[in-house]
Amino acid sequence: MTSERADSTPSEAARGLRIGVCGPVGTGKSSLIALLCRELSADLEIGVVTNDIYTDEDARFLRSAGVLDPARIRAVETGACPHTAIRDDVTANLIAVEELEEEFAPLDVVLVESGGDNLTATFSPALVDTQIFLIDVAGGGDVARKGGPGIERADLLVVNKTDLAPYVGVDPVAMVSDAGSVREGRPVIALSRTDPASVEALVTWVRSELTRHRGGALVPADPGPMAPHFHAVGTSHTHEHDHQHA
Repeated sequence: MTSERADSTPSEAARGLRIGVCGPVGTGKSSLIALLCRELSADLEIGVVTNDIYTDEDARFLRSAGVLDPARIRAVETGACPHTAIRDDVTANLIAVEELEEEFAPLDVVLVESGGDNLTATFSPALVDTQIFLIDVAGGGDVARKGGPGIERADLLVVNKTDLAPYVGVDPVAMVSDAGSVREGRPVIALSRTDPASVEALVTWVRSELTRHRGGALVPADPGPMAPHFHAVGTSHTHEHDHQHA
């Protein structure tokens, strides 16, 4: 979810757009980043930061794919749940992003990939300007309607690997419809790397966010707090969070 505010400063819009990519293990985050690099690197300057607990495997995958100059792809080893480094203490990621921006200035876009985490994983707005949340048809057709902060309130929800739907018994149209019902009008893209129209929809969304960022209209927004949930029969409450960001 994004909004406009009067105190958006010129310095924020002057640097590159920072896009977070997160979602559960195996939903295709690294492949989506590789796809965006292939589609955008001809006319945009791009950097990538990957996250994982004890490995740089995602960074090595992207380097071996030849989608960018390998020096533009950095790895952060979180040493703990990947969610902590994109949400709780973003210092290591901010340092990696800022080093890329300094070394390869000016960058148009920096893509920050979370390590595979669960359906509650979202980026801090102190780290990224806008965020993509991924789910995939192989994860089950009921995932979208179950909701959660990322599914419901990330700037973009991608229902990935729609070409696999016939093999896993999932109706991707119904899955996208379920996602639309919980997202209150926020965009949803059904994506397959083999479907040019869906790839173009993704690229168009990224370019639109970049335009908004450069114009000072894109303001990071926190997808939290968590949705209402039950702790016992007949009782429910919401968690209230008061986040303040410089």
